[in-house]
Amino acid sequence: MEKKFKKVALAYSGGLDTSIIIPWLKDHYGCEVIAICGNCGQSGELEGLEEKAIKTGASKIYIEDLTEEFLTDYVFETVKAGAKYEGKYMLGTSFARPIIAKRVVEIAKKEGCDAICHGCTGKGNDQVRFELAIKAFAPEMQIIAPWRFWEFKSRDEEIDYAIAHNIPLKINRETNYSKDKNIWHLSHEGLDLENPANEPQYDKILEMGVSPWKAPDTPTYITIDFEKGKPVGLNGKKMSATDLVKELNKVGGDNGIGLVDMVENRLVGMKSRGVYETPGGAIIYEAHELLESITLERDTQHFKQRIAIEFAELVYNGKWFTPLREALSAFVDKTQQTVTGSVKVKLYKGNIIPASITSPYSLYSEEVATFGEDDVYDQADSAGFINLYGLPIKVKALLDQKKIK
Repeated sequence: MEKKFKKVALAYSGGLDTSIIIPWLKDHYGCEVIAICGNCGQSGELEGLEEKAIKTGASKIYIEDLTEEFLTDYVFETVKAGAKYEGKYMLGTSFARPIIAKRVVEIAKKEGCDAICHGCTGKGNDQVRFELAIKAFAPEMQIIAPWRFWEFKSRDEEIDYAIAHNIPLKINRETNYSKDKNIWHLSHEGLDLENPANEPQYDKILEMGVSPWKAPDTPTYITIDFEKGKPVGLNGKKMSATDLVKELNKVGGDNGIGLVDMVENRLVGMKSRGVYETPGGAIIYEAHELLESITLERDTQHFKQRIAIEFAELVYNGKWFTPLREALSAFVDKTQQTVTGSVKVKLYKGNIIPASITSPYSLYSEEVATFGEDDVYDQADSAGFINLYGLPIKVKALLDQKKIK
């Protein structure tokens, strides 16, 4: 292969793929490699990463702490939209890729790199997410995606290469699930999970919490405070986004919250089975939806539910940095002006059970909704309403009767 790159910026996680890519790039291109790791809260996974990158051939490594920005500008923006891909997936990997890719581009330009490399496979969604973000900020930059043309055909062959090049790995062949972790979630794919007929071995694979059947026998009550749609406090205490999600991950994980086992439709066309752990995120999504139930009027609430589907697909498909996503976010922000208040929930063996919802902007009127006597709702008005509302049905029925005769 012709050596045409002098300096390459590598989106580096220290996982199997990117660990072997550093020596592979140097072998194939003779280029300098700048490793760039975006820390979106997977801090525990980064121990020894700098030493490993340098020892395997990188001339420099950047480890960028993006956690707070990731939560406030990407995660919470998606939560406000109520967006879950195919109604279940809380997009933990999807919205981490744009912020990482954006930072990789910034450093690549600073370092004078002539190409950016990523370790995404040709079967996955992440290749699209990374490359669309790169095109948004560096449309002229060349992209290297080794999985599309290198000699390795499986993760086993990658492990063989790593062993031959003395690259330390934290995995083995028997437990080599494909994982992605950040402060929001942990995903598991591959091995026995590739067959939907196999039940996940939760008690063996879970890392962020326990299975519901191993959760405590007594419920845990918590209260989340929101301001304009964003979670800002827990149990009456204001907190940073990072601290808040960490606390919710702990209490949610302890109670078996946030497990999702789903077969999803990948952007590239295939169906893929994944198991996701999102303990804190599941609580935030549920509490936010509960708060909206009393602060949004009907038409806005229903229309926003339709927007959530489109928003989730944009995020999942890597189109974060697009005019449509920005426009939808502007609409969402308008809807969130009154989504302020507190939501109390009971966590019990994988369940999030509503306990209390309060807001200074509540549209819920006990006086109007009551089944008891009231002076504000004249039930006789409903007859005229139903006559007008049902008029098209009545006219159609009368016409059908004439045709039958």
